[in-house]
Amino acid sequence: MTGKEKATAPVLSVGADGKQPLSKSNKKSIAELPPKGNLQATESCPVESEKMQNKDELQTVSMTELYDTVYPPKIPIVDGLIYAGTYLFVGAPKVGKSFFMAQLGYHVSMGLDLWDYPVRKGTVLYLALEDDYARLQKRLSRMFGMESSENFYFATQSKNLNEGLEEQLKQFVKEHTDARLIIIDTLQKVREVSGDKFSYASDYEIVTKLKAFSDEHSICLLVVHHTRKMESSDSFDMISGTNGLLGAADGAFVMQKEKRTDNKAVLEMAGRDQQDQRLLLDFDREQCVWKLTKAETELWKEPADPILETIAKVVSEEQPLWCGTASELLQLLQDLDIQPNVLTRKLNIGAAQLFVNYGIRYASNREHSGRMIKLELVKG
Repeated sequence: MTGKEKATAPVLSVGADGKQPLSKSNKKSIAELPPKGNLQATESCPVESEKMQNKDELQTVSMTELYDTVYPPKIPIVDGLIYAGTYLFVGAPKVGKSFFMAQLGYHVSMGLDLWDYPVRKGTVLYLALEDDYARLQKRLSRMFGMESSENFYFATQSKNLNEGLEEQLKQFVKEHTDARLIIIDTLQKVREVSGDKFSYASDYEIVTKLKAFSDEHSICLLVVHHTRKMESSDSFDMISGTNGLLGAADGAFVMQKEKRTDNKAVLEMAGRDQQDQRLLLDFDREQCVWKLTKAETELWKEPADPILETIAKVVSEEQPLWCGTASELLQLLQDLDIQPNVLTRKLNIGAAQLFVNYGIRYASNREHSGRMIKLELVKG
């Protein structure tokens, strides 16, 4: 392998101040987590299901019903950065957005850490609607040498949302069941053209359509968009269009440079499922990849839950599966002084944390003999 080829998947962290404090203890690597869709709500609330049958009624859920239901967790695609959902990636023209999209797509398709952020491997689709295949070929070979990814797909043409883009994406996801990330570059290429295309309602509607798709298929839709020319002290106010775009999205990334010719950029992010962050990046013009120089915002880590820590000890490599009632589980956990129904609710609420931090999949189902708990150690 040549020196150029060895640089196809660089570890791009630079210096101690650029590293995120990601725990390496008993936390299971994202790359080892099972395919999406296998940690779904184990049992829909019966009352909620009955209400859904009559769409004319106001659908409500009580606090008790919330606690007694296991909801599908949001598993990170890039830990601390990107989750399933619809996100905007915004920047001025020629700021380096397309290079970042290619870099992100390659890392997800290969399951390679992006800087200091663990990545969950999966198939990636990149709709490079402002490029052609020859330009993509040249760009990718310069970035990653001759080492290619079989899970990284490209298209330079697609329908817009009004013509059938959703059906095209559904077909792709159907054929690639491990799809994790779909990049749409750019939003303007897929949005419907109408007289009120710049209205709040129109902006909100188009992102809502994309979000419905990403939520249904548990994938990330990353939509590239442009900033407006007018400056603002708040980077997210510079997103071109109305506030409807950001209001409907799960989050946004804004990439900015002081000058277009600069190698340095600031990447700011805000979202519903991740912390607000500000990353300082440097563009390697020889290899055409972005490198992390510093993370100005240190990630807050959710403190370990002592109850979940104790429960996690029930399953191990020697006993990867445990099934039984909450009462039977408490007999194994003599240090826990709680009622069985409280334990079940704790597991319902902490299912995502139990899965991501300890690699344990939790399910709860009602059977003739009562409610049964299932704890399964996920194998990488």
